[in-house]
Amino acid sequence: MISYLVYGLVWLVGFLPFRVLYVCADVIYYILYYIIRYRRSVVEENLEKAFPEKSKQERKVIEKKFYHNLSDFFVEFFKPWHISEQEMRKRCVFKNTEILQHYYDQGRPVIGVLGHYGNWEWMASYALLLNKDVAFYSLYKPLHNRVLDKMMFRIRSRFGAQPIPRNDVLRVIVRDIKEKHIFLAAFIGDQTPNVYNLNFWMTFLNQDTPVLLGTEKIATKFNIPVISLQVRRVRRGYYEVNFVDLCANPKELAPGELTELHTRFLERQIREKPEYWLWSHRRWKHRRPE
Repeated sequence: MISYLVYGLVWLVGFLPFRVLYVCADVIYYILYYIIRYRRSVVEENLEKAFPEKSKQERKVIEKKFYHNLSDFFVEFFKPWHISEQEMRKRCVFKNTEILQHYYDQGRPVIGVLGHYGNWEWMASYALLLNKDVAFYSLYKPLHNRVLDKMMFRIRSRFGAQPIPRNDVLRVIVRDIKEKHIFLAAFIGDQTPNVYNLNFWMTFLNQDTPVLLGTEKIATKFNIPVISLQVRRVRRGYYEVNFVDLCANPKELAPGELTELHTRFLERQIREKPEYWLWSHRRWKHRRPE
């Protein structure tokens, strides 16, 4: 029953204009930061580890900006359920799309790597720019609650993206390659591996960090070009996404090189504007074995 109430509430919230949503976001910020203190100890610890050269006051400024951005992200996530295609195109602008078109013209699919940076959920609106011959797959982890999982699926697929459970992605890619279908598959590159997949470590934001090799394994196996997404927040509610070519032929790279490439790319974005990364998740909960 509660799930259906949440579903209905989110559906209604999506109708609110942005100016009202951002008033709500300001209230959410105050509640998260000052009352609930949502994961503040985690955020403080992560920032201290990542930026030991910054003063405590400098890190506090980043911390507060992060919670403001997190609150904006929360209200922005539900808006695509009802927003028009024209409005979505205006608020999330994609640049250098010719990089992808170059590969599409060659009949090659593409893997896009991004992180939990900016509003990563709005990246699904790129499907609006694609013709019907190119599929856009966004990987996700299904929720246990079927009602809420259905809600998330509808929001993410609103503009033509096809959300794919992460355990099914290899099967879908193999099928499309056999049938010579063109696609763009979006991978989140900063997920924390589980304890059984701590196979590749590198220094990321001054910390020993395990990184998933899934992107590299799939890209190398099928020699799929890999691009990265450089997200910039122009102003509240407006984003600019720049496509950057990382590797045209992953099979030519040494093991681990592609993973290092896309992880370093994300790291540079974070260092430039750290408040837009998801500092509230426990990125460094594992320790490198001796």
